[in-house]
Amino acid sequence: MTERLTPNRLASFIDHTLLSPTATLPDIERLCAEARQYGFAAVCINPCYVPAASRALQDGPVGVCTVIGFPLGAGSTAAKVAEAAAALQNGATELDVVLNLGWLKSGLMQAVLDDLRAVVQTARQITPRALVKVILETCYLTPEEKILACELAVLAGADFVKTSTGLGSGGATREDVQLLRQHVPPHVGVKASGGIKTADQARAMLQAGATRLGTSSSLAIMQQLTGTGQS
Repeated sequence: MTERLTPNRLASFIDHTLLSPTATLPDIERLCAEARQYGFAAVCINPCYVPAASRALQDGPVGVCTVIGFPLGAGSTAAKVAEAAAALQNGATELDVVLNLGWLKSGLMQAVLDDLRAVVQTARQITPRALVKVILETCYLTPEEKILACELAVLAGADFVKTSTGLGSGGATREDVQLLRQHVPPHVGVKASGGIKTADQARAMLQAGATRLGTSSSLAIMQQLTGTGQS
């Protein structure tokens, strides 16, 4: 990305994220109000808060993103499909589904593909315009496994690949974003998430090829960019 990164432009790339296990309903309502105020792409929340977020953001441009199989990706395909279906029926517009890392590392490529494809197909049946992002948790993968995971996500019909849950041993890196961008076609997005806390980090991820950013530091980043943050 070479264009000037204005605050409004940056906001349009951000999934304003709150996935804490102790997040309360007032926290989610505040998150949604902030997303409306700043014009973030979406809020990213746990599935139990999808109905509340959907109500708070109805008739507006901010998407409602939730996580599926989070944070381990090791649940059954049936559980992921049920979770995805419930989220979409409750108003989710985007799903971030965790890839089954153990299956990938076991060489069970068809199982990984079928798992992801089942979620994608469920999304297409219930909400055809819903976006599905596949979380690769890159901190646990070799470069070869990252490339393979990208290939499987694309074959499954995913709209994005995503670096991290934010709960693994590491988050997004510029190198991983570049690698993912190189190994998915242009119509598939790359979401960088995990450890993005500053405007400079956000810029670096976009310059590396990210088309969406997941961060719980959205307000601090916007304040840095506009010069309104406290020193």
